[in-house]
Amino acid sequence: MGLPDLRTMLQPGRAIACPGVYDAFSAALAEQAGFEALYLSGASIAYSSLGAPDIGLVSVTEVAEVLARIRERVSLPVVVDGDTGFGNALNVQRTVRLFERAGASAIQIEDQTFPKRCGHLRDKRLIPAAEMAGKIRAALDAREHALIVARTDAIAVEGFEAALDRAEFYAEAGADILFIEAPEDLAQMAAVGRRFGDRLPLLANMVEGGRTPISSAAELGAMGYRIAIFPGGTMRAVAHTLLAYFASLREHGTTDPFRPRMLDFAALNGVLGTDAILRDAAQYEPEG
Repeated sequence: MGLPDLRTMLQPGRAIACPGVYDAFSAALAEQAGFEALYLSGASIAYSSLGAPDIGLVSVTEVAEVLARIRERVSLPVVVDGDTGFGNALNVQRTVRLFERAGASAIQIEDQTFPKRCGHLRDKRLIPAAEMAGKIRAALDAREHALIVARTDAIAVEGFEAALDRAEFYAEAGADILFIEAPEDLAQMAAVGRRFGDRLPLLANMVEGGRTPISSAAELGAMGYRIAIFPGGTMRAVAHTLLAYFASLREHGTTDPFRPRMLDFAALNGVLGTDAILRDAAQYEPEG
């Protein structure tokens, strides 16, 4: 059975809520929670794999390896953070091919210089719009099926109107989905929706404590967006829980006080589907 088609899922008037995931375990939990699609966050890979901020340290092969493990475990569409494409137009094409083979349903490319920064950090730098348009065309030429998401970080660097102009240019280059990063208020978000929402899908990025006000998927759908990503929320929730867990274990020398906030051994194996996996394996064992 094939994957659900992300393109047909992106209907006007509703935004799909895509939680950020960073490994196969978080992706499996999100699938069990009933989400329709996932967002593989480059920032969260940096946080979880490197213990580092989102400043361009993660490599293209590291993202592809994580994506392949996620695809092996879940059967949902995955929108993948491709940063800048990890270089020039030729690098973009390699990134697209790697990510498609690993199971990407959509691949996001942004117009920052390399190495990039998180879209909600200061002091970002951009490549020329024409260079980014070339990257988009290169991605389209390389892809077989994945949707290409064009992201601009221009609001913080060149201003809101310039960001709209860049998005227009990227739409003309053939981008399937537009992602105008870090609007500073609801008025800007609504203006993006009015200008582009009837023409092609829009993606909104919800970052807790970031530059953009947090809105629900339903609210974003009403503004003209069709994808709402919550890329770092998973890692922020995990970090909050681990800080409390480690503090409790350090103080008490035992996990007993924290047990009500944990899955026990059997419950975790239930989430993982261990019994079903072992039953499947049993059919290959020798008889007698």
